[in-house]
Amino acid sequence: MKQALLLLLLMFSGTTLGQSSFTAENMKWRREREEKLKAEDGWLSVAGLFWLKQGTTTFGSDAKADIVLPAGSAPGLVGSLELSTGTVTLKVNDGVVVTMSDNPIREFAFKFDDDNPPPAFKVGSLSLAVIKRGERFGLRVRDKNSKARREFTGLRWYRARESYRVIARFTPYDQPKEITIMNVLGDELKMKTPGTLSFKLNGRTFNLRPVIEDDKELFIIFRDLTTGKTTYGAGRFLYTDLPKDGKVVLDFNRAENPPCAFTPFATCPLPPKENRLPIAINSGELAFHLVK
Repeated sequence: MKQALLLLLLMFSGTTLGQSSFTAENMKWRREREEKLKAEDGWLSVAGLFWLKQGTTTFGSDAKADIVLPAGSAPGLVGSLELSTGTVTLKVNDGVVVTMSDNPIREFAFKFDDDNPPPAFKVGSLSLAVIKRGERFGLRVRDKNSKARREFTGLRWYRARESYRVIARFTPYDQPKEITIMNVLGDELKMKTPGTLSFKLNGRTFNLRPVIEDDKELFIIFRDLTTGKTTYGAGRFLYTDLPKDGKVVLDFNRAENPPCAFTPFATCPLPPKENRLPIAINSGELAFHLVK
């Protein structure tokens, strides 16, 4: 009798410890998620996206500039960006301090020959980055004093449940395949997928197609039956560790809103048709505007 009671207590203790560990890890991840959003280089600081024309585009906080930066954030006329044959050249006006990697610069050519984005540069309270989307080139503006960053009050979540943390079987391709994914601007993005993920949830089997942004993790862009209702209307993102022994942990408690949920100046990719799940994933991050 005593042995049976002891065994029961040990089983209960193990279950409680497991639940406590899951809860603690999930809370830690959520705190880190919010800290990234609130950081000076987080998505809440994005204050503008301006598409460049061929030739010269001036920028600064003066209304006479082609690109008008937030009032009081930078000098009236910072300089210009010259777009020609796929290269964008920054030229800084005399007397204006612009830095890149903490070093002052006067001129810099942004090139897009590989997958690595060119470095950002700073002036005043702003961090600015030249980006390429499809055949377009733009200037993305981050302002550490942005209204969205100042007034952020936190995210909303579904209740964390271990049942939404599942093990998927990874079936690799012989070689990663290139697929076309649309973004919110209607541009076609070429991304590589290494294989397929198969998992069970609520007694049903589903498949997802991950893509690769870097060599450290898998990136999954998906939508489900909560999309546009309790979760963001364009879908959600999920990042996972790389496959190990043919398996991948899919923790839908960590499904997150894409950057487009926090700023109109993001260029988020949309879920491919293979990742439109015919089930409600009642887990992870709720729509940003939703108040429970």
